[in-house]
Amino acid sequence: MVPNEGIALTSERNTEAQSRFAEGVNSGNFDVFDEVVAAESVDHDPAPGQGPGPQGFRDMFTELRTAFPDLHVEVEHLTATEDDVAFAYTITGTHQGELMGYPATGNSFRIRGMQIGRFADGKLVERWGSSDQLGMLTQLGLVPQP
Repeated sequence: MVPNEGIALTSERNTEAQSRFAEGVNSGNFDVFDEVVAAESVDHDPAPGQGPGPQGFRDMFTELRTAFPDLHVEVEHLTATEDDVAFAYTITGTHQGELMGYPATGNSFRIRGMQIGRFADGKLVERWGSSDQLGMLTQLGLVPQP
């Protein structure tokens, strides 16, 4: 075995799982979460009311895609280790459905965010992340400009 070959293979496996997760978000095919998210996965920065595991992500992204049918996440930079995948991203969408009790505004948003996911056996087991939620709400016209 070549030195670090096992680490490289694990890193590639985790990156592939993260890519499949992102494809699910962008396409609305949330069934992929069952394949790439561990049953007891914990989101350390959950959306309000978000539960654990694949179902928690399915519920959260169903709500987001209802509000933003054109929701799209674009990975800008990604780095991976044997256990972790970290990336910076841009997320865009047009507010065409209810969001947190707010009716659709028709406005679009473009914000940045970062995420770190810890993986085990090719599945997401923990997630930490941050997006510019205030920027999104401001661009949608739901909060006043600062």
